[in-house]
Amino acid sequence: MRGGSDRGTIYDENGGRYKVNGNYLLPCLTIGNTGKNKIGMWGQRHKRYPKSHHRMLYCNLLTSDKLNIYLADVERQAENLFEQTVKSFAEQEQVTDKLKAGNMMLWVRKMNNICNRATEIVNEQVIYR
Repeated sequence: MRGGSDRGTIYDENGGRYKVNGNYLLPCLTIGNTGKNKIGMWGQRHKRYPKSHHRMLYCNLLTSDKLNIYLADVERQAENLFEQTVKSFAEQEQVTDKLKAGNMMLWVRKMNNICNRATEIVNEQVIYR
């Protein structure tokens, strides 16, 4: 058997390959699912939360190669909620393109306020849950 053990490992059973480095056989490991899923600001923000507060969940997702899929799903949920919330608040408060054309600074202040409130809602309902 590889590595001098009496029985095969899970890595061997799944067709793992090794390379020789001096007197050692090192497994040739690859990282899966990279680049397939968009992980932006919301996903990165959420990644820190389970890493600090739910270590077991984070380790399970990381070792099962499902962390990027999970974070991409959180990213989609957060982005959708943020966009819907901003749109809803803007309609309720009549922050329109007409206001933007008439008084740009007022429009910027109102939109910044709306975006800050929407961020707080997303943080509470998606990111830090």
